[in-house]
Amino acid sequence: MCGIVGVTGNKNSVSILINGLKKLEYRGYDSAGIYVNDQEGHDYLVKRPGRISNLEEALTPEVHGSAGIGHTRWATHGEPNEVNAHPQYSNDNRFYLIHNGVIENHQQLRDHYLQGVKFKSQTDTEVIVQLVDKFVTEYNLDTKSAMLKTLRLISPDSSYAFIMMDREQPDTLFVAKNKSPLLIGIADGYNMVGSDATSMLQETNKFMEIEDHELVLVKPDVVKIEDLDGNEKTRDTFTVDMDPSAADKGAYPFYMLKEIDEQPAVMRKLVQKYFDGDQPEIDSNLLKDMNDADHIYIIGAGTSYHAGLIGARMFEKLTGTPTTVHISSEFAYEQPLLSKKPFFIFLSQSGETADSREVLVHVNENKWPSLTITNVDKSTLSREATYTLLLYAGPEIAVASTKAYTAQIAVEAILAKALGEYKNISAAAEFDLKQQLGTIANGMQAITDSKDTLEAVATHYLSKPRNAFYIGRGIDWSVSLEAALKLKEISYVQAEGFASGELKHGTIALIEKGTPVIGIITQDRTAGLTRSNLEETESRGANTLTIVSRHLAKEDDTIVIPDVDELLTPLLSVVPAQLLAYYTSLGKGLDVDKPRNLAKSVTVQ
Repeated sequence: MCGIVGVTGNKNSVSILINGLKKLEYRGYDSAGIYVNDQEGHDYLVKRPGRISNLEEALTPEVHGSAGIGHTRWATHGEPNEVNAHPQYSNDNRFYLIHNGVIENHQQLRDHYLQGVKFKSQTDTEVIVQLVDKFVTEYNLDTKSAMLKTLRLISPDSSYAFIMMDREQPDTLFVAKNKSPLLIGIADGYNMVGSDATSMLQETNKFMEIEDHELVLVKPDVVKIEDLDGNEKTRDTFTVDMDPSAADKGAYPFYMLKEIDEQPAVMRKLVQKYFDGDQPEIDSNLLKDMNDADHIYIIGAGTSYHAGLIGARMFEKLTGTPTTVHISSEFAYEQPLLSKKPFFIFLSQSGETADSREVLVHVNENKWPSLTITNVDKSTLSREATYTLLLYAGPEIAVASTKAYTAQIAVEAILAKALGEYKNISAAAEFDLKQQLGTIANGMQAITDSKDTLEAVATHYLSKPRNAFYIGRGIDWSVSLEAALKLKEISYVQAEGFASGELKHGTIALIEKGTPVIGIITQDRTAGLTRSNLEETESRGANTLTIVSRHLAKEDDTIVIPDVDELLTPLLSVVPAQLLAYYTSLGKGLDVDKPRNLAKSVTVQ
């Protein structure tokens, strides 16, 4: 989501903020801004839509300061423009605030406390800064007390990482968080705040954690932490000493967790790369070749095969083209009867998968058109296929694929919509994919912000059993296959994904007391059926859990995910499964990134 940097006590604040924001570009953003104060009566606010380079060009020589805050924003409330960019500020120009997250009750706060206040932006963030200002000017509270009062009014389901500055206390950063990440950086004679360690590593490798529901006052020479009741707290610092490869991991203990957290940014980057306005931009020659085909064949292995199962539904529903998915190692040596005008799509994170390349060689021998969807430009599958679409997911280091899987599904959706529109299919034209991907990015962020809950579920249900099952119907079954693969490959739990209606045809014999059975429920037509199948396992001693779309949720469901179009629910339902696998492996003391017997790129058959 958004990127946050703050600094106090350094005359090079402008360059420190800009460099920090550049380190946070991977998160995705559509505008950027800074506010700096020289603590001698001069301050400057500069905001621009678009890239950080636009912001840099707007920084005239007189913009300087010894304290400041910087922000990269991905629009959630209000369009990406200069007015909605952060920092947001109060009407009297006293308070300046940057924010990462979503204030769920912002409208209620605005209606109750801020009637008559003129708002400049469409953001939920402005509600908070105007509220602090109101409590200072009309309730005669000092800034810290006003901030504490405001924090207590924010609903607990909101997510936020705040840094606020007060022109009358320009050396102090007022810092708070809930769910969204934020760190204090302890430097030599000055201090910093950032969304992650990488945004501050050029200045310091000494950090201090911030916990949820705290207010932290950061000054050049002191950091003061309080809970929301005003009780002071102490906290030790820690150092991050990174070699070049570890630096890519940031402050994360494992690449896999970092890559799970990067998925919202990947969704946003795909929107940037593949959309012109609201319409997807895809090579017209590729669309023509696909339009001429009478059948689409998707080829993949492992996680890529599972992504293909999701994509097949999209191509059939949005383009009307029959589509089947094949495991590359099987297709290579037992080719089915093909249609007269086939088109082949190869899914591969690395672009080097040997089994898939074996199929591609045969495809090229027959001069059939092909497309590779991969994360690695100029890889073998990319070079040898007719066309390439990139995932733009950034390096994926952990063996267990996470962000590449969701990126593959998203790119398949973009391609399916583009092809459907090329074929004048109304379902594709009516499919508001760009808006949906924005909603999904926010939903992914909300799920990844709930790590403590998911860790507790993994510890309670999955840490000890030897076996586990994921079940679902239709598209949920396809996700069950991927969810089970994640669990088995990094935690070594014998996990399997099944079509829930098939349980009674043999698999239910494996259910015994304490066996975890996780039901994925996102489809209206089959929700009741999957719940019934879960009850059948529960009556035989299973410990049942659920991953459920909000509109289908019941009071006792385990994990509830935001609502999106049914075709796109895998992009959200898989994220808690990824985290459950991660925390199960972590709890067992295993090497999450490098599970035994597995390699990231399978280059042998």
